[in-house]
Amino acid sequence: MRDEVDELTEAWARERPDLDLAPVEVFSRISRLGRHLDLARREAFTASGVEPWEFDVLAALRRAGAPYELSPGRLLRATLVTSGTMTNRVDRLAERGFVERHPDPADRRGVLVRLTGEGRTAVDAAFTALVDAERSFLSDLPAGEQQELARLLRRLLVPFSQD
Repeated sequence: MRDEVDELTEAWARERPDLDLAPVEVFSRISRLGRHLDLARREAFTASGVEPWEFDVLAALRRAGAPYELSPGRLLRATLVTSGTMTNRVDRLAERGFVERHPDPADRRGVLVRLTGEGRTAVDAAFTALVDAERSFLSDLPAGEQQELARLLRRLLVPFSQD
């Protein structure tokens, strides 16, 4: 079984036999899979009527658990966007009826962003479509190999998660 990365690395090996191309074989495949995954995610979200940026905010609220609310600061940390961007996103989601702002009982000046029933329905549909799309990406790997792949990728990602 061959893929386009085999051709790419063979060409580089011919041109640069002095280099160990093992990293290229791994990360070129990860990069290509990432592009395919991005396209599948966009399709899954579009089919559910949700934009990718909307999913990021709605998913952060949904993962928070009942009553599905977070402060804008916590949303910023969960989505890695600026405060101005988050304000704009919350405004747009509120216009769609996906979120509401409520006073923060712990901080008189604060506000909490809460997922509405409509927002929960939208994010749940988008997440279901996403999981289905991702499952199809893994369909040729037995469960044990999927777990091994997840374990190996975790080992690569952990150093980037250390703050």
